[in-house]
This record gives sequence, C-alpha cells and structure tokens, in this order.
Amino acid sequence: MATDYDAPRRDEVDLGEDSLEELKARRVDSQSAAVDVDEAEVAESFELPGADLADEELTVKVLPMQSDEFRCARCFLVHHRSQLAVERNGELICRECA
Repeated sequence: MATDYDAPRRDEVDLGEDSLEELKARRVDSQSAAVDVDEAEVAESFELPGADLADEELTVKVLPMQSDEFRCARCFLVHHRSQLAVERNGELICRECA
C-alpha cells in the first residue's frame, strides 16, 4: 500500500481506537478512481523541440548487389558469399536462416 509521508501522523493510542468499519471506509476512500493513461497516447502528443523532420530529405547512395554477394531466399537480406550456408533448388540461404 502506498504511504503518504506528508500526511499528519497519529499517535499509537489513536490507532488502536479505529473500528474495522472506519478502516475499511478509509481504505476505499483513499483508492483512486482515475484510470491510467496509455503511455503511447501521451508520447504521440509530446513534441520535442527541433524534432520536426518533415522537410528533411534522406540522401543515401544505394549500391547494386556485388558479384560476391547473394540475396537470402528466406530473409531477403543481401549477404557476402561467406555467409552462404545452403543452396536448395537454386535458392540461396544464409547461415542465420539455415
């Protein structure tokens, strides 16, 4: 149970005087009825300063597949020939997928 350290403290004598009904009522009253907010919704509305990249353009130089590379038939990634594990029916499969 959460403890509010800023709340006024009671003497041990006063604690023994509480009835069971009062303790139950106090427990129900102290529970929050608010529903937790989804963190994803909060993160979507939060904007970092200078984080607007809508006008930015990516410039990446794409190289064609080299003669010593192959495309895996399972994961579709381009690997070096040293990563070739199996060739089945003309399909090249890398070590990670084999």
